Amino acid sequence: MTRRRRGRGLIITGVLLVALVGAFFVADTVLRGYAEDRAQAEIADRLPENVTGDVAVEIGGFSVIAQYLTGSFDAVRLVAPALTIDGATVAVDIRAADVPTDTSQPIGNVTGSIDLDEAALNTLLQSGGQSDSSGGPIQAGATELKLADNAVTYAGSVSLFGFEVGYQATAAPSTTAEALVLTPTSAELSSGAGSIDASNVLDLILGEQPVTICVAQYLPQGVTLTGVDATAARARITLESSTLTLTEQSLTTLGTCSPA
Repeated sequence: MTRRRRGRGLIITGVLLVALVGAFFVADTVLRGYAEDRAQAEIADRLPENVTGDVAVEIGGFSVIAQYLTGSFDAVRLVAPALTIDGATVAVDIRAADVPTDTSQPIGNVTGSIDLDEAALNTLLQSGGQSDSSGGPIQAGATELKLADNAVTYAGSVSLFGFEVGYQATAAPSTTAEALVLTPTSAELSSGAGSIDASNVLDLILGEQPVTICVAQYLPQGVTLTGVDATAARARITLESSTLTLTEQSLTTLGTCSPA
């Protein structure tokens, strides 16, 4: 009888432990969902006025409860497949590591990407483009950007000795900490140049300052650009930050670009 009672006691204890573990995971799942929903609502309230769209929040790691008790979350991902910024629709994917529960403290590390198609790229060019201060032939409101593998092409025109000369240029995309930079690498004339020396026109085009699109003005201050990868479908700009906090002031204080 004693052995049977001990056996029953062990079985009951095992059942209770399984039930407790199950209850913990249920509670953890519920809390995870609540935390993600709450974070989404907070982010929606703190988006800059010129930014609209839904941002999904995913909290990674084993246990939300355990992470909360330690004071930081291992990994948080923000995904916005259709975020509208000043009329341009972009896809944003942000990953944050070591996210403190104390929002006044900086996040350990933030990395992410912004995907722009041709329409978005041209919209941002109109609102955030810059050209050289001399007002040369590459003017930010007069070009139409087209994406290609590891390149961006655009059309423009230059007035020279009374002739309006059109051209097609190919540029290599790169970034500074603040902006997307399109540096012309080759060009060809797209209209008759009459008696104009075509080689001089091409030299003039290629010698101009790069076209730049200020991206920092759409990002929280302290977020810097780290690179760009272009395909025919999209330009993917990568970014990072080690100073960003989740306060309203931090998220709504946007960066700036140095004058071109």
